Amino acid sequence: MAEKDQNQGIESIEINETINKAEGYISENKKSISIIVGAVLVVILGYFGYTNLIVKPQEENAIREMFMAERYFQMDSVNLAINGDGQFMGFQEIIDNYGSSSSANRAHYYLGMCYMKKGEWDNAIEYLSGYDAEDDVTGALALGAIGDANLEKGNNEEALNYYMKAVDWDKNQFTAAIFLLKAATVKEIQNDYKGATDLYERIKKDYPQSTEARDVDRYIARASQLSAKG
Repeated sequence: MAEKDQNQGIESIEINETINKAEGYISENKKSISIIVGAVLVVILGYFGYTNLIVKPQEENAIREMFMAERYFQMDSVNLAINGDGQFMGFQEIIDNYGSSSSANRAHYYLGMCYMKKGEWDNAIEYLSGYDAEDDVTGALALGAIGDANLEKGNNEEALNYYMKAVDWDKNQFTAAIFLLKAATVKEIQNDYKGATDLYERIKKDYPQSTEARDVDRYIARASQLSAKG
């Protein structure tokens, strides 16, 4: 019993010493601790202030402006979609004015696609490359469109690279099959008929329900014949 009381007494002394040391540290470093706590509070308050006073209002305004720009895009009124109509902003101005909003991010996708329609390949590549994909389908379509723009510019290897990125981005029956077919076409342009055949075979095996799979046997037969001749 005496030994137990002695051990408890030792533990109490150690706890008291720890508390005293902590109190002493706080007392000696009161100013530094106050500065650190104040800095943390400033960061926290700054974050909430930035979110509520800047980001949220920006997002709300951008959504209102995006509505009309998207309408013009759907109507194929490309110039109005890009530049606006004098009352509502176009995608370019939305990016310039609301750069930190998700709407501005989405505007990069639309603006890149607008430039694809206009045949302005460098602008298309620039804005599509600046799009941070919000979903798998638009992510794949953006990468595939960059592939299309590079193909138009004669950058066949770069086009092939982006088509395969688009395939890997979202392996679905729609986009993956489309970009595999385009990648196979580039392989044929490069006279790599064996590579083209492999990609056609992949469409047949992995995406049998896709539209592209309907004629794939014909593509395989043609590419195989050309490969045998080569």
